[in-house]
Amino acid sequence: MTTRQTPATSYIAVVPAAGIGSRMQLEQPKQYLQLAGKTILEHSIATLLAEPRIQAVVVALHADDDQFSQLPLAQDPRLHTVVGGASRASSVTSALRYLVQHWPHAHAVVHDAARPCLQGSDLACLLDTAAEYPDDGALLAYSVRDTMKRSTVQQRVLQTVSREHLWHALTPQVFSATALLEVLLKAELAKVEITDEASAMEWAGGQPHLVSGRSSNIKVTQPDDLEFVDLWLQQFIGNQ
Repeated sequence: MTTRQTPATSYIAVVPAAGIGSRMQLEQPKQYLQLAGKTILEHSIATLLAEPRIQAVVVALHADDDQFSQLPLAQDPRLHTVVGGASRASSVTSALRYLVQHWPHAHAVVHDAARPCLQGSDLACLLDTAAEYPDDGALLAYSVRDTMKRSTVQQRVLQTVSREHLWHALTPQVFSATALLEVLLKAELAKVEITDEASAMEWAGGQPHLVSGRSSNIKVTQPDDLEFVDLWLQQFIGNQ
């Protein structure tokens, strides 16, 4: 008797990199800042390309971006670029449109352009879980460790919130590309605020799986983040 095997899932990474980094108050987008010898964006993409299950990376760029093409990494044939939008969700949507045209049955591995400290072992665990639960999707996260406070508008403590079952959502986040695109388009029509891909799937009734990741996988958002990330990258690269 012949055993029928299910085809292996293909994974295509999506990196929304069209932001201008206004909160950093810098003259250039934060993803092009140099840390540990490379731009933040190059560090973020390099970990994705190092994972053998990821076949390609689609990067959504600002329409006026003239820096990406100058990066050595941009010559990698696995990289594809599209024009992003004014918001993270619209940039992801633009990349997903391209993705489903070329890899209609793939899963999208969406990763923030400004998360350069992702470790390959965390990414591998995430893809293992996504493969086990292909219909649900999965995201990296780490559990809340500090005492949580809810405040008033005036930043006075309103109450202490139990940290039990609370998680910090990270990226990458993995979902069926066609399903995620459909949900993002519906959310846009409904004018629903989408903060990450998991929130979109939750809005549609999904319950993605949480995969424990490292807290060092931070998103560079404020100027204070740069010193930590630079030191972490130098130490990590030096130990390789």
